[in-house]
Amino acid sequence: MFQNGTPDIEPKLQETVNKSVELLPEAWKYAGSYQEALASYRRALLSPWNLDDECRSRVQKRFVAFLLYVNVDWSPPSMAQQIEGTFVPKNNVEEAILLLMIVLGNWYQGKTHWDPSVMEHFTYALSLCREPLVLAKQLEEVLPGIYPRTERWCTLALCYHAAGQKDTALNFLRKSLNKLENPNDILALSLAAKICSKECHLASEGVEYARRVIALAESHHLKSVGLHFLGSCLGKKSKVVSSDYQRSLLQTETLKSLTESITLNRYNADLIFDMGVEYAEQRNMNSALRCAKEFIEATGGSVSKGWRLLALVLSAQQRFSEAEVAIDAALDETAKWDQGSLLRVKAKLKVAQSSPMEAVEAYRTLLSLVQAQKNFSGSTKDTSEVCFICPQTMRLTHIKPLLYL
Repeated sequence: MFQNGTPDIEPKLQETVNKSVELLPEAWKYAGSYQEALASYRRALLSPWNLDDECRSRVQKRFVAFLLYVNVDWSPPSMAQQIEGTFVPKNNVEEAILLLMIVLGNWYQGKTHWDPSVMEHFTYALSLCREPLVLAKQLEEVLPGIYPRTERWCTLALCYHAAGQKDTALNFLRKSLNKLENPNDILALSLAAKICSKECHLASEGVEYARRVIALAESHHLKSVGLHFLGSCLGKKSKVVSSDYQRSLLQTETLKSLTESITLNRYNADLIFDMGVEYAEQRNMNSALRCAKEFIEATGGSVSKGWRLLALVLSAQQRFSEAEVAIDAALDETAKWDQGSLLRVKAKLKVAQSSPMEAVEAYRTLLSLVQAQKNFSGSTKDTSEVCFICPQTMRLTHIKPLLYL
């Protein structure tokens, strides 16, 4: 039917065809026949129904929501629907992203109206694929006036922070928190304080952000978050001051902030860990040991950094055999790929116990792990150009034609 399209069909009949094509997948979906709905969506988009741009866009967006949020047993398009030389998605998320790219492309060309839900779906799909930079690229290409600029800057900051580009993220947050923009955005303030809490040279700036979070917080949880970041920033700041008196004062304020934070949120494992680290850095090993044990108990022993902290505190107390037991327990709980830091501690413990041959064996294992990670990183880089979820793919220039185009 309509093998060559229907360019001359009467408007009423075309309207009926549009409605039928648009509503049939919805009917199958509400009937619970998800496989039929999946096939109907694909037929609607791949068959020459002569749909107008808005109708096609509605079908595409509904299909995206179906692919992302309905627990359907996904299968690739049938061979009859596949066109030779086109890119065919490998899973439901890839198919959803493919459709969203087409919807965005049509909007960029002025064929359809803007729909903010498209970027919401796109954000969710790319977060599943752990591709924040691709999302950032798309956000930067959205025309001015679509998003409030502070909202765009904050979202871009989240994307770059997730990608590990902390300086870029912080620059966007500084723009958003300017006194002429949105200086009281508690989400942006919290993220800025978190970024600053990781670097000594940003600690003073982070202290100001954290104090603003505390002042604006309307719940115990947010106040606890602000106090946590304040304590972390003060701890970092104490490492770069020149005066012993200032260092002592900042260390006291650090513990005070972390203690107040943990009073408001007693079951925050990360907060317990940071407090243990701070106690250890201030040479209060008994309190550090208590925090390390509490962290291990709170996480069920499944997080290696807790065992590592426990081992380091025990070794600082010259309890090397107990520290080695803690490291061995951590190695049992940790995937081989993530054992690097634990193996380094184990080797140093062997050296401290005058067991050089066992230390050499630990370093040999560590070296083989580093080499394997290096080889894996190289192979990943070699295949990144043909991966579907990558910036080149999003530009539609380095891949085969797409199935739905």
